[in-house]
Amino acid sequence: MEHKKDRTGGQSDGMMVFGIHPVLEAIESGKEIDRVFLQRNISGPAANSLRQLMRDRGIRPVEVPVEKLNRLTRSNHQGVVAFITEVNYHALADVVPVLFESGRVPLILMLDRITDVRNFGAICRSAECMGVGAVLVPYRGGAPANGDAMKASAGAMSRMTICREHNLKDAIDYLKESGFMVVGCSEKGAQPIYEADLSGPLCIIMGSEEDGISAEYLKRCDAILKIPMMGSVGSLNVSVAAGMFLYEITRQHSLRGLK
Repeated sequence: MEHKKDRTGGQSDGMMVFGIHPVLEAIESGKEIDRVFLQRNISGPAANSLRQLMRDRGIRPVEVPVEKLNRLTRSNHQGVVAFITEVNYHALADVVPVLFESGRVPLILMLDRITDVRNFGAICRSAECMGVGAVLVPYRGGAPANGDAMKASAGAMSRMTICREHNLKDAIDYLKESGFMVVGCSEKGAQPIYEADLSGPLCIIMGSEEDGISAEYLKRCDAILKIPMMGSVGSLNVSVAAGMFLYEITRQHSLRGLK
């Protein structure tokens, strides 16, 4: 194992594990895996065992040419390099009951394809400061919880409950069935955030830096709210918008004497 950045297209920055048996052991021991790079067309009993274990654990490897693996490490990687995450992820279904039992109004912040690690870290910092119960991210397509994200969060990521799910559509449906109001934050919203009642159990969705919230998630929202702006620039940085949205929720809770 060694600490190393993935400078070949990803943003991993944590413990790198290479070699079939070390990666097998890391997965079997329950370590959180950020991503696995697997040599394209690799075969053999050990490689097949690794593929089966990853399928069983829901880990989807990125198949790459051997040249990419050689750029990651000069050691004998045997066709596989994995990165272990800096934080422990939780299952949403395990976290929701705990939030309802905590005595606080349940609040979840869902991040749809937030890919910049600094934005991810800054959002987690605001979330921790504003009492968010959990941050929900996709298994793939989001920023990794790596050292750069941890630094941007000022360490808040190590104190936040972060949930990771394969299917965010199912996660939204589950939250709505559990009593959450699902609210999208978008400049496309017709209603300002301060006009909405945000005092109940909430899941707030913040969208991608590039194109905002996915249409499939917007359709599932109970409300789409906007942050009123007076300038000529059409949108805010997503981490700034998240902080403003969370402050409005905190303000409403304070006015109603809620925790």
